[in-house]
Amino acid sequence: MTGPAVMEDVRRYRAIASLCRQSAAFRPIQRDSLLAQAAEWEERAITEIERYFSCSVARPA
Repeated sequence: MTGPAVMEDVRRYRAIASLCRQSAAFRPIQRDSLLAQAAEWEERAITEIERYFSCSVARPA
C-alpha cells in the first residue's frame, strides 16, 4: 500500500472512533460498548501506521 492510501485508512478509522465516542455521549446505556468500539478503531489505526512504517524502514532505498 502507498503512503496516501494508508493515511486515508487511518483517517477513516479515527473518524469512526470519533463517531463512537460522540454517540457514547448521547447513549448512556450503550456507553461502555461504544467506547470499547472506539478503542478498537483507534488500535486499528495505530496498527496500520506501525505496519506501514515498519515496512518502509525495512525496504532498501
